[in-house]
Amino acid sequence: MEEDSCYENYPSWIPILSNSVSISIYIIGAYILLGFGILWSILYLIYCLVMEILVLKRSCVHCYYYGKICAFGRGKLCSKLFKKGDPQKFIEREISWLDLLPDFMVIIIPIVSGIILLILNFSWILLILLILTFILFFVGTAAIRGSLACKHCKQRELGCPAAKAFFKENTDNK
Repeated sequence: MEEDSCYENYPSWIPILSNSVSISIYIIGAYILLGFGILWSILYLIYCLVMEILVLKRSCVHCYYYGKICAFGRGKLCSKLFKKGDPQKFIEREISWLDLLPDFMVIIIPIVSGIILLILNFSWILLILLILTFILFFVGTAAIRGSLACKHCKQRELGCPAAKAFFKENTDNK
């Protein structure tokens, strides 16, 4: 990853955009799960909320952007909910793809559910929503992280386990 200037606080449009993508994924996922009943939709939204809280509690408390505006708006929010952690813990944390599985379930659950619903009762609207969800998650999230978030992140320069996992070839050269 080429060196770019880091933001002390990200411009507000970046967290607005990144959260719009996440919230869109959650809403579309909940809508897809309505095909199995309101309870499944509610449980999915609760799962998404729990995943967001766990990110705040496990990662954001230790991040350089704690109390600041990060690319996802979590630094400010985290400082309102949790005490500041140890920045060294963030740098030293190792993550594997298994650690990321609960986060990926946010997309896996609605996609698998949507495929099942399509098999049971095909719907063009459902197919379009599945494609849109897939694009938002894999293209939208990658574009935001690659072009807007990680590119200008001070924590990436200090040490970031996510950058190590997703941009392995780029962090080994440092």
